[in-house]
Order: sequence, then C-alpha cells, then structure tokens
Amino acid sequence: MQAKEAADRLGITQRMLRHYEKEGLLDVSRTLNGYRCYSESDLRRAGRIRDFIATGFSTREIRAMSACLSDDGSGPCEGGVQKLTEKLEHIDRLKAELDEKRDAVINRLYLLKKGLILEKN
Repeated sequence: MQAKEAADRLGITQRMLRHYEKEGLLDVSRTLNGYRCYSESDLRRAGRIRDFIATGFSTREIRAMSACLSDDGSGPCEGGVQKLTEKLEHIDRLKAELDEKRDAVINRLYLLKKGLILEKN
C-alpha cells in the first residue's frame, strides 16, 4: 500500500513515516516508479515505532531497541523490559520534579494572595 493509506491506517502523517525511514527505523520497499510501498509487516513495525514515541522514547532510543520492532520471536524483545523499566523510572523522576515545582508555585500563590509576600513591580 502507498504512504497515504499506510499513514491513515496508523493514524499518523506521511511525514512521520518518512521520518521513521530517515532515522533508520523503517526500511520500505519502492515501486518501479519510486513510490514507497508498505507491507503489513512495515505497518506493524511503524505502529510499534509510533507507540514507543508516544511513551516518550526518542528515535535514538528506539533504534537501540530494534529487536523490539520486528515480527521475529515470541515473548518480550531483548532488553525491552529493561528499557521500558528505565523509561518509567525516568518519567517518575521528572514527575517528582514537576510535583515539587507545582507545590512551590501553589505555596507562592497562597502567600501572595494572603499578602505575606509583596510583589515587586
């Protein structure tokens, strides 16, 4: 199938499909006239790439987990569980930092509203 239909089925843009290819995550065959031709296997791989990106992985990180993108094997991909665990720990650290900042902003607002801190203009 051609890029437009593939993108529509995946819920992404054709530009994203080209980006996956440019980043070395997807190797798509071409027709004689040069159009990209996506197989069902390509769609599954692109769907996995899309899902990893949606969970916060960069294309560099995904490239390092290429075994997790193929249809080969059964069960978890090599290193996949570890990489997902590391990503979750990273997200939890970021969330904790944001929660601290949020609490600081709420405290500052409270003090400003009570007039305990004078704003400088």
